[in-house]
Parts: sequence; structure tokens; C-alpha cells
Amino acid sequence: MQEEDGYTVRQLRELEYHREHAKKHRHLAEQPTNYEVVFSEVRRWWNPYWALYSYLRGLGLKGKNVLVIGCGFGDDALRVAKLGANVHAFDLSPESIEIARERAGRDALSIDFKVAPAETLPYEDSLFDMVLAHDVLHHCDVVPTVAEIRRVIKAGGLLVVSEVYSHSLTENVRRSQFVEQVLYPRMQRLIYGSRKPYITADERKMSEDDMRWVEAPMSNVLHRAYFNFLVRRLLPDADWISKVDCCFMRVFPWLGPFIGGRVLVAGTVGKS
Repeated sequence: MQEEDGYTVRQLRELEYHREHAKKHRHLAEQPTNYEVVFSEVRRWWNPYWALYSYLRGLGLKGKNVLVIGCGFGDDALRVAKLGANVHAFDLSPESIEIARERAGRDALSIDFKVAPAETLPYEDSLFDMVLAHDVLHHCDVVPTVAEIRRVIKAGGLLVVSEVYSHSLTENVRRSQFVEQVLYPRMQRLIYGSRKPYITADERKMSEDDMRWVEAPMSNVLHRAYFNFLVRRLLPDADWISKVDCCFMRVFPWLGPFIGGRVLVAGTVGKS
């Protein structure tokens, strides 16, 4: 792929989008960060983001070196730092990193932020005890990004991934002419209301092939869960809908790889 200033064409498009996105959300630097998902003892078990933090809370991250991939405005970097980890985080957008740094400074959190693409990480080999990739790999070239993650994580280190997902068969239905032109525009209004969805030109949901690449470095998969059969596809993210949806996915876990709309996977990374 053609490159400019060391970035691929795809990375430049992502960079342009997220620079504008950061400008529109500059006010977030002045707002307090919500740490309820980190500290609350009342857990929203049906919510995949809360499920991610329920898992992270049980890992004993105090003093561990943790890398947050594509940190955006710093939400996960700040929250993982609150769990006691030594956090490093990066993003493609300098404007997003500026917001993240201001938020961390306001909360007196010492986090090492950098500007970089996920496909070329500015870290030494075998540095991190854990790498967290939340809603970022579907914006990246998966193969080189996973190779870089494998390089910078320690032998036996933990890779935790939470991503939007769609099996290729399900995605073929989603991209059919009827769904694309007739059903989805109506569902989009139902799910997102008047808001424009946060979707870039090049992002695409992780497929089963992508997830095989993600799990390939794992010598041991410790946790895997699927969410969102209907939520954020055909129905909005209301609590009662999400509870029913989550219960269905738990009763029929074998269907997860085929009908899930989000996947959470964690595993230890082996070194050759």
C-alpha cells in the first residue's frame, strides 16, 4: 500500500478522521472521568464493557506494566491505572493524546502516552505484562498489529481483547442489498437516534479469521465470551434488552462465534 510520511493511506484516513473527532470532543478534557466501572461492587453483568472490567479487576494488575493499544481519549488507560498498573498508552491522533494527557494530569495519574500507529509500536521487546486492545483492532491491519503485540509482550504475558465482531456469514447478510439499502438505514435511526454513529471509512468488524490471528500467539486461552446477538444490530442498547440478549448468549454459548456481535477473549502469550 502506498505510504506518505511513514503512514499508509489507510492510517492517514484514520488519522484525519480521529483528528476531527478529537476537535469535536475537546470539552472532554474538562470533564471528570467516571470510574464506576472500575470500583462499583454492583456489576452490570449484561454489559460487555462492564464484563471486560469485571475480568480486569480480578487480575491483580497493581505494579504490572500494561500497554493500552489505541487509547483514544484515555478512558481505558486511566481506568487501568486506577487498578494500580504502570500504564503505557498510545494513539494515532496527537489531538486525542493531548486530551488523554490532560485527563490523566487532572486525576494525578502517571501514564506514559505516545503518538504511534498500532502496526509499528515504539516499545522495546518483551516489556509488558499485559496488553489491552479494546475497540481498536478493527481499525488496524490485524496481522502486523498482532505481530507487534507479540513482540512487546513478555513470555507468559496476558493479551486481553474486546472487539466488535461478526462471523463472515453473518456479515454477508449484513452487506446484502436489502439490509444495506432498506433495513439498516431504519435500524440505524432506531439504534443511534439522531446521533451519527462513530464509524470510520476503513473500519470493519473482526471476523472469525481475524480472531484466529489474534488468538494465534496465545499458548493458553483463559477466557472467551460473546455478546450482542441483537443489541446494537437490530435493537438499541437498553438494559432490559441487553439482559435478555446476554442470557440467550450464555444459554447457547456454542452459537457465539456465529451470531455474536462482540467478543471478549484473553490468553497468555507464548514466545518461540
